[in-house]
Amino acid sequence: MRRLLPNPQYGLDSGLLLALAALTGWGLVMVASASVDIGQKLAGSSLYFFDRQALFIVFGAICASIAFTVPMRLLQSITPVLFVGSLLLLVAVLIPGVGLRVNDSRRWLNFIVFRLQASEPARLALVIYLAGYIVRHQRRLQNGLLGLAAVFLPLSFASLLMLAEPDFGATAILLGVAILMLFLGGARLRDVGVLAIVLGIAMGVLAVAAPYRVARLMSFVDPWTHADGSGFQLVQSLIAVGRGRWLGVGLGNSVQKLLYLPEMHTDFIFAILAEELGLAGVISLVLLYAVVVWRGFQIGRCAEHLGQQFKASLCYGLSGWIGLQALINMAVNMGLLPTKGLTLPFISYGGSSLVTDFVMMALILRVDFENRLALAGHPMADGPGEPDRKHLPQRSRRGPDSAKRPVRRPQQEPVYATGVLRKAMANRLQQLVRGRR
Repeated sequence: MRRLLPNPQYGLDSGLLLALAALTGWGLVMVASASVDIGQKLAGSSLYFFDRQALFIVFGAICASIAFTVPMRLLQSITPVLFVGSLLLLVAVLIPGVGLRVNDSRRWLNFIVFRLQASEPARLALVIYLAGYIVRHQRRLQNGLLGLAAVFLPLSFASLLMLAEPDFGATAILLGVAILMLFLGGARLRDVGVLAIVLGIAMGVLAVAAPYRVARLMSFVDPWTHADGSGFQLVQSLIAVGRGRWLGVGLGNSVQKLLYLPEMHTDFIFAILAEELGLAGVISLVLLYAVVVWRGFQIGRCAEHLGQQFKASLCYGLSGWIGLQALINMAVNMGLLPTKGLTLPFISYGGSSLVTDFVMMALILRVDFENRLALAGHPMADGPGEPDRKHLPQRSRRGPDSAKRPVRRPQQEPVYATGVLRKAMANRLQQLVRGRR
């Protein structure tokens, strides 16, 4: 039991925890501000969505606490089970009478008390499965395109199930994260490039295959021409962002949230944030997401130097997921990408996405905790695979269970303080060069 719970003498990544707390608190405030009128209209209470979001945060914290107690070694051993479970979820949501249909999409499972968006936990399970695949088939990934094709067969099947809901945005995030994980996991740049081109063409064909997606693309190109139809949501979002200027109109003073902008508390909450807090608020939000992604890559890089490839790949994938989804959501709100039904992590209203975000961060913090155990030479830490000793700090000779002498807390931060993603990319390129020689 002592191994499962965090020990104060080792601690957790304070920068990541502070950034997560700031994003969660900020998200709760923005949901309260953005949903005042829609809550009054739909439920007769201006704080309806605020109260529910607070409950989601509590439930997410409970789920995150449970996820944190799961050792990475155990999680790695059940990756096939998680993969099968993800497929069952994606199939179940498509069954009439089981999956709940809302706005021509069948994405939710109704559990009376709450609705579960199946693609959220399914994508998390698929990312964990992919991290396990990278460890099991490292040589196949490095030696040819067949190793990539083998892993993308099950991922393609899962993607087709998500497209059948339809959930094009979730599919794009999953495939983008998969490419990032495979490249950092050892796949050759040439093979990853070919795969990315093929997937890009396939997604482009799918984007124009459905009439409603074509309408979105047309409104994206010139939203003002379709301001009364398919471009209405984007036009209202652009008006909100433009009104924000440098410092915004003030918290709670948004005009677009007064039932002008659809989905103002979910997919388009960023536009309300930009209107009320201006460019200063947008930059602050981007910096918080940058801290989350940066710290996640730091933790993954430390795990990689300790010889723990599964932990490293998992951290890279989950951190990339948060960063990519936040980037796409903000780009959609500002008219830089076609409209997609993607939430803004930790900010948008929604139980499934928020709880999934909490669990993802709990897994990254678990990796950080196990890294600290390994760096301190704790006897219950996972044994290293092939550690890169020249990048690791020297261990303290004092035992962690010593009652008389205090144990010096291992410090990860100074080791990889800057350019984590750049260094990871540089290492991969060096490996590619050595392989050609």
